[in-house]
Amino acid sequence: MPNHPITPLASGQVNHDHLSVELVEPDNMPAAVRIVWPTAPTITTPARYNEVASTAMRLLAEASTTLARIKASRRHF
Repeated sequence: MPNHPITPLASGQVNHDHLSVELVEPDNMPAAVRIVWPTAPTITTPARYNEVASTAMRLLAEASTTLARIKASRRHF
């Protein structure tokens, strides 16, 4: 697997699983955002579903904000 520059955008625990969002910038290809979720399903109770969904969305929003900040800083050069 080629070694591409990877910039972490956000990461955190969702229930008992770790979720990470990364900016991958391979040479000669468009950049991509990679969302890394566990290989097994994330299990929660119906009572905690709102908390799990909220945490996942917060991490995605954080990644989006970080990506926007990176794009804006690169425009100034």
